[in-house]
Amino acid sequence: MLDSIMEAIRTIGPLFAAVWILTVASVLWRPQKYFNSILLMLALAVSLVFVAGLLGEHAPDFLIISFCLIMMSIFLGPLLLILNGIILIRRERFSVSHLLSIGLGVFVGIGETACLIYVLSLAGRTELGHLEHWVLLLVFTVFYFSCLVLSFVIYSVFLTAMPRRMNFDYVIIHGCALKDGNRLTKLLQDRVDRAIEVYQKCRNKPYVIPSGGQGADEKISEAAAMKDYLLAQGVPADHILTEEQSATTLENLLNSKKIIDGRPGEKKTALVSSNYHVYRCLRYASDIGMKCTGIGAHTALYYWPTALIREFIAVFVTKRFLFWSLLGYLLFTGPLIYALFLQK
Repeated sequence: MLDSIMEAIRTIGPLFAAVWILTVASVLWRPQKYFNSILLMLALAVSLVFVAGLLGEHAPDFLIISFCLIMMSIFLGPLLLILNGIILIRRERFSVSHLLSIGLGVFVGIGETACLIYVLSLAGRTELGHLEHWVLLLVFTVFYFSCLVLSFVIYSVFLTAMPRRMNFDYVIIHGCALKDGNRLTKLLQDRVDRAIEVYQKCRNKPYVIPSGGQGADEKISEAAAMKDYLLAQGVPADHILTEEQSATTLENLLNSKKIIDGRPGEKKTALVSSNYHVYRCLRYASDIGMKCTGIGAHTALYYWPTALIREFIAVFVTKRFLFWSLLGYLLFTGPLIYALFLQK
């Protein structure tokens, strides 16, 4: 057993260490880069092989169990996504965005069904004829975009779990809709509570910037509601700088940056939002030249899938990400597209 462990460390250990060092360094240097999610997936795959190597003669059993768990997750995924969408609609209310989890579940389910049909055709159990390439293209399409979503989800979780320093000069809180027009929702209260936690851990107390304007159906601005809560929790008024003009995530950052840039002194900044939202906040902050540390607040488990899918779509439709992801798709499915449309 000891010999197997030493052999695994000698053979796979350097690759394992190198991939994880590269991943962590890239996350710390440019956390808003989507490429980090690909590095993380690679690091997890190498880790699986490394752990198997440490188990010696039990390595095959470990790999078989891991493979079975992964396959179970894949095949149960669509069902869980659809059930999650139903739970979300029952607990919150019906809206188009709350159908995203159900939509992704149906999308992945169609891909899995197509994959099953294709495998049956290879085994001679069914005949696809000229539809074979179309079915395979559907399988590749679902697999490719599912991997994009999965890597985004895993990276979002990893990003919020990364250890961070607690030494800031400013803490920005991203607002969201109020309850009854003047009270914090549970989602927003969790963000403010997380900001208060950061504030209390800082040795030199930072300025807190609650950021959010007043919606058409709101009696006061989101920033004002957050300020009232901060005061009630013991944060001094002279450490609160409200930003009440923003209506979007980007405006939260742009307007908060104006406040910070207009003040003297150090400007080490943390942005606090729901954990599923941190990645997009960091991307926007990078786009406007704002260096921040992203800190995620707790989100109810049933709300996570839909929220993360919505965040993925918001990132996906940006020009740069859309270009590279579609280029990757064309490269991935290139031979099939050639066979379907270009081959005579």
